[in-house]
Amino acid sequence: MSAFDDIKARDEQLICNTYGRYPLAIDRAQGCHLWDVDGKRHLDLVAGIAVCSLGHSRPELLEVINRQYAKLVHVSNLFYQREQAELAEKLLGTSHAGKVFFCNSGAEANEAAIKLARRYMRTVQGRDAYEILTLSGSFHGRTLATVTATGQEKFRQHFEPLPGGFTTVPKGDLDAMRAAMSPQTAAVLVEIIQGEGGVLPLDGDYVRGIQALCRERGVLFMVDEVQTGMCRTGRFWAHQHHGLTPDVFTVAKPLAGGLPMGAMLATDEAARGFAPGAHATTFGGGALVCAVASKVVDIMLAENLAEHAALMGAHARELFAGIARRTPGTIAEVRGMGLMLAVELTRPAADVWRALLDRGFICNLTHETSLRLVPPLVITREDLDSFAAALEDILRAQG
Repeated sequence: MSAFDDIKARDEQLICNTYGRYPLAIDRAQGCHLWDVDGKRHLDLVAGIAVCSLGHSRPELLEVINRQYAKLVHVSNLFYQREQAELAEKLLGTSHAGKVFFCNSGAEANEAAIKLARRYMRTVQGRDAYEILTLSGSFHGRTLATVTATGQEKFRQHFEPLPGGFTTVPKGDLDAMRAAMSPQTAAVLVEIIQGEGGVLPLDGDYVRGIQALCRERGVLFMVDEVQTGMCRTGRFWAHQHHGLTPDVFTVAKPLAGGLPMGAMLATDEAARGFAPGAHATTFGGGALVCAVASKVVDIMLAENLAEHAALMGAHARELFAGIARRTPGTIAEVRGMGLMLAVELTRPAADVWRALLDRGFICNLTHETSLRLVPPLVITREDLDSFAAALEDILRAQG
């Protein structure tokens, strides 16, 4: 039995069957590359699902982990911690927000946003407003509340009854959003780019219209930046592309360089909705993850990774446009911003995805015809060139 077959057999015997795994077992990683247990090198265009934005095994992060582990790892939020305050200053310094709540994941960050919106309306505004409006095609997490907020039925199936107080509104229809708002509406929660929906950017005028409508109606405007935040789209925050100033926004995936961490950021006004005891987490914002996240922010700013993502994303789009011209009838569309891209094929993409995998290129197969690319933000032009060459060769070979 090979090393891969052994790991696969043990996994299937011992671990809950909740993942459709790729036919790989990863042994180690460095930079933008992964090595499987058989020693084969792969170009990583997934980055742990947009998590490892600085690449893998970054030496500066290892240094921080070693130093902080020897000093302080976890004492809980019963205590003030220098590491939390330092990270908060750096993270808030990238935006208009005034307060942050640290947690462990994107779903938890969105749960915090939902709870804040409801409590703000009742305790600050004195309104019995609790409803959260979200968009069709959205994805906000896997907890019962966030899966209810998610505007895709497939994620909700067999989990009924679901929590009340959530309404899905057709995406792109500002009149529908206006009609959906009622005195019970507490907040609207949107993604600037719907990642799990197929890397679908929302129109700038549309999201600005939603924000204006929220301001008009006294409703909180909230943005889910769990996947788009922290340089991924070519700005530090995706909402900055459109001049938005959300009352609340969330982040998680890239925050701590591969360690589990999330955060909810809010304006000082919106943050009035929380008070001691209103919300909490045991592990959220521990000293170790905060120290690592602080270094992540430092590196992103020092290396201008938002600008790099914009440049590399533009280069990738040029490459894919060239492939589309040279292989007519293969690529229907390229979507996304910065280094959050989808290559939409004109036919089912599974065979193309598998052929890429066989050649050592790992990307997401998110929808039947879509290849999603969310590589480390430090990816090079040469790596993108090699992926594009392989993709073109496969598209030609498969006709």
